[in-house]
Amino acid sequence: MPTKTLADLLLLGDPRLYEVCAPVTAAELPLVASWVADLDNVMTEVRAKYHFGRGIAAPQLGVMKRLVYLNLDRPRVLLNPVLTECSDALFEVWDDCMCFPNLLVKVQRHVSVTVRYHDEHWQPQTWTVQNAVAELLQHECDHLDGVLCTMRAVDAQSYRWRP
Repeated sequence: MPTKTLADLLLLGDPRLYEVCAPVTAAELPLVASWVADLDNVMTEVRAKYHFGRGIAAPQLGVMKRLVYLNLDRPRVLLNPVLTECSDALFEVWDDCMCFPNLLVKVQRHVSVTVRYHDEHWQPQTWTVQNAVAELLQHECDHLDGVLCTMRAVDAQSYRWRP
């Protein structure tokens, strides 16, 4: 049963959002299910209120661990994700973030990336993605390193309010 709600989501300016997260250890695997339940619950609440949200990183709820939860065609848990290959080709996109849901930031992202991670069963995985999913994965992995899309803005005019 999830214990965290939308009220627990850290907002822009919270110093924890700028911290580098610690790896998830095999000994912490029993905690992962409850962390994921919380992430799923908050993402569901964000979707209902703001009409966006495909992924969330643990530090957005103050869990300072290298855990990303995505829910695209199916739920996917990425423990200790590492981007191992990033395309030279870049594209610009208006990025959003649950930690500042009404603000959009224009950033550059790699067109394709490959990520290595452990799944929720501690099995090693490799996943190569492109375009929108690649952008999402880069955004969520940035959270694990204390980097927000506001820090990746293309220029000083790369901010706008969500319509």
